[in-house]
Amino acid sequence: MRKRFRILIILGLFFILILVRAFAQKLFYDPFIQYFKNDYLYQAVPVFVMSKLFLNIFLRYSLNLIFSLVILYVAFQKWSVIKFSVKFYTISFVVFMLAYYILLQTGFSKGYLLAFYIRRFLIHPIFVLILLPAFYFQEKENKL
Repeated sequence: MRKRFRILIILGLFFILILVRAFAQKLFYDPFIQYFKNDYLYQAVPVFVMSKLFLNIFLRYSLNLIFSLVILYVAFQKWSVIKFSVKFYTISFVVFMLAYYILLQTGFSKGYLLAFYIRRFLIHPIFVLILLPAFYFQEKENKL
């Protein structure tokens, strides 16, 4: 693909990720959206359905994962990048979901900020913002 066309596709995919975030409150069940927007230090943890919450986090993570993988493939056009990314995303998902589950079970007794940031990694496409420059610099280093 031509470089300019690839850049346009990548920008379009980032726009789709922005739309997922913009419509997340309507598309996904997450009582913590409002909780963390407000003065959560002085409020009780909202009532939630664990299975429904985790299913929706999984769906949102999967949606972000798909668009992130397409971004990475369009940018680098290497299956090795995709294979590594899938492994990275899978391990990260398991680790963060386990940590988030433990924090939810303990009512955030270890602190609200840890839960807030773990939740962020689960529901936002942060990893593509880390992997994209990492693969870029790796590619540049290998060409030297």
